[in-house]
Amino acid sequence: MNDDLLRAYREALPDYEALRDAAVAHTTRLLTAAGLNIHHITGRVKRAGSLEDKLRRKAGRYDSLDDVTDLVAVRVITYFESDVGVVSRLIEKHHQVDWNHSIDKSKMHDPDRFGYMGVHYVVRVPDSGLQEDGLDVGGRLGGARFEVQIRSILQHAWAEIEHDLGYKNRDAVPREVRRRFYRLAGLLEMADEEFMALHRMTRDYAATLPERVAAAPDDVFIDAQSMTHLLTLPPVRDLDTAVAKELGVRLLSHWSDPERPQRLASLLHYVGVRSVGLLHKELKRNEGDIKRFAAALMPRLRQAWTPAGGARPGTSVVHYALLRACSNASLEPSEVVTLLDLSGAGNEAEMVRAVREVYQEVTGLTAAARTPPAGIL
Repeated sequence: MNDDLLRAYREALPDYEALRDAAVAHTTRLLTAAGLNIHHITGRVKRAGSLEDKLRRKAGRYDSLDDVTDLVAVRVITYFESDVGVVSRLIEKHHQVDWNHSIDKSKMHDPDRFGYMGVHYVVRVPDSGLQEDGLDVGGRLGGARFEVQIRSILQHAWAEIEHDLGYKNRDAVPREVRRRFYRLAGLLEMADEEFMALHRMTRDYAATLPERVAAAPDDVFIDAQSMTHLLTLPPVRDLDTAVAKELGVRLLSHWSDPERPQRLASLLHYVGVRSVGLLHKELKRNEGDIKRFAAALMPRLRQAWTPAGGARPGTSVVHYALLRACSNASLEPSEVVTLLDLSGAGNEAEMVRAVREVYQEVTGLTAAARTPPAGIL
């Protein structure tokens, strides 16, 4: 019997590979449509050698390949343990679940439970679901079952290390090391909870930013999130618009650069501006110099901004920082280039020279004795 099943499996392997690809695509579409941020989704087909070992260990249990529920598996790894439940509800909603072969190991709450794992479903995708994805499993596997494993990234780490150590169950673990396993499981659970708490704090921080910036800007720290918010508000947005108008170019308000807010925040810290309130005051106080400086400098350094087709959000912040840097001999040009990722924007020495010359033209002052930095324009 085992030989017949193995022979049938090898013959049907292309069909199982097609089922794996269809299952991964279907799962990916569901989670993407739900707006979930997932670490990764993978699929696998059981190796013939693994199937042979399973048939030998569980002799007489399987009469046909349809009885083996894990020939194809999809693994969903979430960032947070709370998302395991969200993904689970989606799987239940959009699949026919074989509850007799599915298990939620996260609900095993025995105080001395061994292991730290997520949710395993055995499912069928309704034909309508695969048609919606434009997929055709084909062959003899229409309606075939497959496994879906859902874990957080820390649950996954536990399972992978545990598997690598060769410990399949509690009785396999030597008594002298069992206690350490329990401690580790507890630490991982605590870490998962802390990461979820951090996630909630970050989300709440972003949600309350508009109110706190409006009410007490001096108490709001400059960071990537606050900088992202400030780019859409006066005085930054108004000054950016004024700079773009001076140059006769567009302000690229929808410019896609997720790293730019962090670079701008790091640059402001570098020149000593760490609160929203101080940034607002400095931009208003230096508004005239910033516009004149940008209008004179940007045409000299077109290679730094022309490929974008206009002025990027935060250009006023960059030029304010350049003005500060030019008047401060303690700032290093190489550090500013690193913060603003100018490595591919042209010759650094020429950019530095242009900044020095324009600074003197606009302010009537000689730049600091040390070479001033350049910036993204």
